[in-house]
Amino acid sequence: MQVTIESLNWRGEGVSGSKIFRYVLLGEVVEVATGRVVLASPERIDAFCKFYERCGGCQLQHWEAEPYQEWKKNLVTSALARRGIEAKVNAIVDAHGIGRRRVTLHVRKKDGVVAAGFMAPRSHDLINIDCCPILTPALASATDIARKLGSRLGDCDVSLTEADNGLDAVVKVERRIADEQLPKLAGLVAELKLLRLTINGNLVATYATPTIAMGKGVVQLPPRSFLQATKLGEETLSALVIAGIGKAKSVADLFCGIGPFALRIANQASVHAIDMDKPAIAGLAQAVRRTTNIKPLKTEVRDLMREPVVASELKAFDAVVFDPPRAGAEAQARQLAKSTVKTVVAVTCDPASFARDAEILLAGGYKLKSATAVDQFKYTSHVEVVAVFVR
Repeated sequence: MQVTIESLNWRGEGVSGSKIFRYVLLGEVVEVATGRVVLASPERIDAFCKFYERCGGCQLQHWEAEPYQEWKKNLVTSALARRGIEAKVNAIVDAHGIGRRRVTLHVRKKDGVVAAGFMAPRSHDLINIDCCPILTPALASATDIARKLGSRLGDCDVSLTEADNGLDAVVKVERRIADEQLPKLAGLVAELKLLRLTINGNLVATYATPTIAMGKGVVQLPPRSFLQATKLGEETLSALVIAGIGKAKSVADLFCGIGPFALRIANQASVHAIDMDKPAIAGLAQAVRRTTNIKPLKTEVRDLMREPVVASELKAFDAVVFDPPRAGAEAQARQLAKSTVKTVVAVTCDPASFARDAEILLAGGYKLKSATAVDQFKYTSHVEVVAVFVR
């Protein structure tokens, strides 16, 4: 039995009636039993990764750039349309750059063989890989590092981040590592040429503190703190944020993390940066103390999901920037809707929660001035948005 793919869902999967197929394109004819493409779309191209379709990472390497980018942009317009919001979304900006600077690899030992890689799509079957071509060149040895850590630690998940001065490793180990064993593992930092190694939340050893330059500042990266997936992605989002706030002189940066926006905004405006992540705020505050020739930048630890900045507090700001996790910023959006803030710049990694928050802002009297889709998670269904709302 064969069927024709009628549409692609938000995951990039092909839909035909009630049947779902991965790694197919609109209009393709597919054999139901195997998922094999019998008649290919003219938009189909060869994937560049030898592990594609086995590894559960990328979903869309098989699609030509132009239709892929249009589909990804439409994820945003469709999410808005479902909320009754008609809006033009600017052409998607490719922010992949030289690749992703963060990766988490699963490591498992079976029959004496240590494997490292990603889980197959919708399964717990580990696909052992020797490279990942969407990572930065500095992470070319990521799988080798993960396997060496696994050979010493057993089954674990290894997260590696490329900082400006080298690689940072954070490991989650399934078995308990006794405190007296941690000093014995310190040699791995030198052996693997790491800057720092953290295991199950315990700092094992530091050769040098990982640092990231942001604007005029340099932030010491706390273990496990959020960082944009690509350097170009951070720069692209920041540029759109700076353009969005315009000539504002006093800005609140909400869900600020380690300060990629705040430290750049401080070149032209005073900033009040807020996040619930204490280590991230500490890192940002330290960077501020060491940075000269910027406007005042105040930091605050606060859970904005439970304790949003209320309308009376928002009177102090000309513009507000918010970049929440995937769940969005519903509570904060409701306070913004009650405020007199002239400009709100929303940065989001989830079109559905963005559309909900946009609906709240529009109901509160804002107008959607612009929305731009950004693609730093290239070859996947994830898309980011920077939207500017004005009163």
